[in-house]
Amino acid sequence: MAVTLERRVDYPMIDNANIAYYPRIYDLAHRFFEEAWELMCDISYPKIIEEHRLGFPVVNIETNFIHPLRYGDIVTANISIANIGTKSCTWQYDFYNQEKTHLWSSKQVTVCVNMDSLASTKIPEWLSNGLSNHQQ
Repeated sequence: MAVTLERRVDYPMIDNANIAYYPRIYDLAHRFFEEAWELMCDISYPKIIEEHRLGFPVVNIETNFIHPLRYGDIVTANISIANIGTKSCTWQYDFYNQEKTHLWSSKQVTVCVNMDSLASTKIPEWLSNGLSNHQQ
């Protein structure tokens, strides 16, 4: 089951073509990623990093830019887990605007790392259980 989050496309995200500049779309996805942890696992991403010393950096991205994100659009993000492994998981992002037009789709693989050594580590059961509840 996907989680759903919303944000507006703000002026600083726009380029000279009057559409969202693609790095800003990835930034938006990361902001949604951080928020999704609370809905999926009942813990904030900063707490995972600071108290549990775990992080989930992206190691692979596949993206389709389907339709422009425009200034003032309200982006609805549907975020689910496409796959969960021992040390990594694949996030599925689908962005829609206020007219329900599909704007952007991305699969992003993150790996669980120890924040002190940056070595990959097993995803703890208390996190993998929450993530698995949001598999496609």
